[in-house]
Amino acid sequence: MNCHICSGRMDQTKTDLPFKLDGDSIMIIKSVPVFQCSNCKEYILEDQVMAGVDQLLEKHSESSELEVIRYAV
Repeated sequence: MNCHICSGRMDQTKTDLPFKLDGDSIMIIKSVPVFQCSNCKEYILEDQVMAGVDQLLEKHSESSELEVIRYAV
């Protein structure tokens, strides 16, 4: 697979991704499987991975400002 930005090679890897939720809350999901460009570092999530991320984001506790969880769906 090639990068849609620079045409570099996309490699499977895991990365940590931050998500800003409501006004003051951030959730960091660790070890998310992605395809990442070896050249420009652009990344793509597969549909089933994004569905897993969505499930984790729905479990967000509104009382916390920062949550750090591991992707394990």
